[in-house]
Amino acid sequence: MKNNNEGMKNKSDHRSAVVWLTGLTGAGKSTIAYRLRDELFKHDIKTYVLDGDHLRSGLSSDLGYGKADRVEHLRRAKEVALLFQDAGFVVICAFITPFLETRKKIRASFKPGEFIEVFVDCTLEECERRDPKGLYAKFRHGEIKDFTGLTSPYERPIDSEIHLRTDQMTIDACNDAILKFLINADIIQQASFIASEE
Repeated sequence: MKNNNEGMKNKSDHRSAVVWLTGLTGAGKSTIAYRLRDELFKHDIKTYVLDGDHLRSGLSSDLGYGKADRVEHLRRAKEVALLFQDAGFVVICAFITPFLETRKKIRASFKPGEFIEVFVDCTLEECERRDPKGLYAKFRHGEIKDFTGLTSPYERPIDSEIHLRTDQMTIDACNDAILKFLINADIIQQASFIASEE
């Protein structure tokens, strides 16, 4: 898909980009995504969150959880992200995205500097302890057959722009790390944050 907004900054003086959070269930992807969205929105930055649960309740409601369906689900998510990015948004995507090849293909759809992969890293033990959606418990009770990190592989990223250890970092520290990267990459302007806090 052609990006007609290449190099464009919008009225809020920021570039469009896609921040793609990958990690196990319970690692903190959605929590970080919505915290980042709120912070960006507070500073008049056009932003939108895409997450797996929302897409699976609509756009991907016809898909299951086998490998082929997971790949198709992420392909659709990528296409939606491209549309929002083309419209000038900072798009925050929170998807497990377990396969290296899938992440590589998603990255290849964007121009250099438009795609920021964030590895939301957390031990499997801590993710299961948190179990915010009760999915690990359902797996242990036999209600779920395929589960990423247990019966289905999660291939750890090897070239993420940002690596967050959520079993060691607070949500605020994770948020600050992403904001710092976006500022250093000239996607958002530090001046807009300073001005809004004065």
